[in-house]
Parts: sequence; C-alpha cells; structure tokens
Amino acid sequence: MKGSRVNLTSAFEKVTFLENRTPQHSLTGEGEEAFDALADYRDGGVFIAYYAGKSEWERHPGDELVHVLEGETTIYLLSDSEETPVSLSAGELIVVPEGIWHRFDTPNGVKVMTVTPQPTDHRIDKPHV
Repeated sequence: MKGSRVNLTSAFEKVTFLENRTPQHSLTGEGEEAFDALADYRDGGVFIAYYAGKSEWERHPGDELVHVLEGETTIYLLSDSEETPVSLSAGELIVVPEGIWHRFDTPNGVKVMTVTPQPTDHRIDKPHV
C-alpha cells in the first residue's frame, strides 16, 4: 500500500485568498478557489482553506480535526443553544466532536487544514439544538 505525500506549501500556492467569506458562499459556490481537497481519508478527506470572514454553520457525522497553520480564527461550538467560542492561532488545533454544529469567525485571515468526515450539513441560520 502506497501513501500519498502532500507538500502544504505547494498546496497553498494553488489556492487564492478569499477576503470576505460569508455564510452564503457555501450555497453559491463562490470563493471555491480558496479551498482544496488534498487527500481522501477514511469517510472524508484532508482539506485546506485560506480566507477571512465568517463561515456558515456546519456539522459532520464524525469528529473533525481543525489545525490552524497561519493566522487566527475563532470557532463557535453550538451546544444546548449556547455558542462557545474557541480561539485558535497558528500551531493550535481542535477536535470538533461528531454532530456538533460549529462556525468560523476569522476577521484577519487564516490558513487552515482540516480532516473532515463527509457528508457535511450546512446551515446559514443558527441551528436549533
């Protein structure tokens, strides 16, 4: 069995910075050039993104690993109708538990790598939990 080697520096050279990400980007497909799939992994994949702004709400059928490579972001985890902010900067990571709705708020830009199970549920409005 052969593994796939990925050079993150080269991978990020292929994406374009998305300056004003909004939750609506997930619906329109606009800004897709800021995201890339690097490899398949189990029931999902390894992905990178390079953006500033706010994401939609999302959740996954398994734990998601989010690793900040450059910049800073705040991930809001939604549990019992309460949003819990988790601030991350370069070199830090979080494992978002299976089924937890979450979103990103990134005012100044971030390069992030995720290991994300699929399929992903997306919501523009805050989900009721």
